[in-house]
Amino acid sequence: MPQYMLLIYEDGLNAPARDSPEAMAEFGEYNTFTEDIRSNGQFVSGAPLQTSDTATTVRVKGNGGDPVLSDGPFAETKEWLAGYYMLECPDLDAAVAQAARIPAARHGAIEVRPVMELPEM
Repeated sequence: MPQYMLLIYEDGLNAPARDSPEAMAEFGEYNTFTEDIRSNGQFVSGAPLQTSDTATTVRVKGNGGDPVLSDGPFAETKEWLAGYYMLECPDLDAAVAQAARIPAARHGAIEVRPVMELPEM
């Protein structure tokens, strides 16, 4: 069955504060959603990520050069990658329907991408 990566982008301006009652209620919605996709066999993996200020970006200049590290995300943006789900769904429409159920879709965005199938090495 095809796999789809659901990338969860939080909008820091519109998301509920982390310790607010709204955030705690949303956390419960995530638990319910995750339990549902586990029970129906679509869940492959998923995890929340730390905030973007904890990120380290790695770039290598030139062929075989030394890595250059920088703090934070690669670009200034109000939206940041907050987590992901990897699902097995029969088609894109089914993956999009699940993405719409993710609580962050109400104040951020969910990017749905098909996972590229590679031939066995």
